Amino acid sequence: MSFAAKIKSNPRLKAWAHRALIPKNQARPRLWVRWFVNPFIHHKGKHSLIRRSARMDILPFNRFSLGDDSTIEDFTTINNGVGDVIIGDRTRVGLGCTVIGPVKIGNDVMIAQNVVMSALNHRYEDESLPISRQGVTRNAIEIGDEAWVAANCVILSGVKVGKHSVVSAGSVVRRNVPSYSVVAGNPAAVIKKRNPDTKVWEWKI
Repeated sequence: MSFAAKIKSNPRLKAWAHRALIPKNQARPRLWVRWFVNPFIHHKGKHSLIRRSARMDILPFNRFSLGDDSTIEDFTTINNGVGDVIIGDRTRVGLGCTVIGPVKIGNDVMIAQNVVMSALNHRYEDESLPISRQGVTRNAIEIGDEAWVAANCVILSGVKVGKHSVVSAGSVVRRNVPSYSVVAGNPAAVIKKRNPDTKVWEWKI
């Protein structure tokens, strides 16, 4: 059993390690983790860029990877505390976005401003406990290659956005988005789709 597995399998050891990495009731890791641990563990591709004002809540016990020629813009928050965050090549995560893993974003993806992608949900069923103490569930989000997620969208946990698809501005996406389609609305629905026979993008409304 690996050292990391031993820590995860022992509740007391796991709690101690968590306190060592993150201040109590906080999401941002301690400075020593950000400066002296993460740069040697997580992958940052060639010519990739993380802007100075981006908030990187990145911890060593889950994966973070940023592909070649990719950018994370200012005022964006990336959090891998409950799951991996993997971003492909030539992908841009725009201003003011929130990405909470587990999230996988493909190659040549455009994520516009103020997009929220959270694969985490809080449990709430036990009325005897505050919701903040009931733990979380997680269901991975996947954004396919060449997709475009326009401004102010919310992508909910478990959603898969297919290749070369468009999520229109302001959409709330609760279900999977087929490849080569355009979705819009709350909840988002397909409004346009590419016909593979005619190669024409056809309206569905």
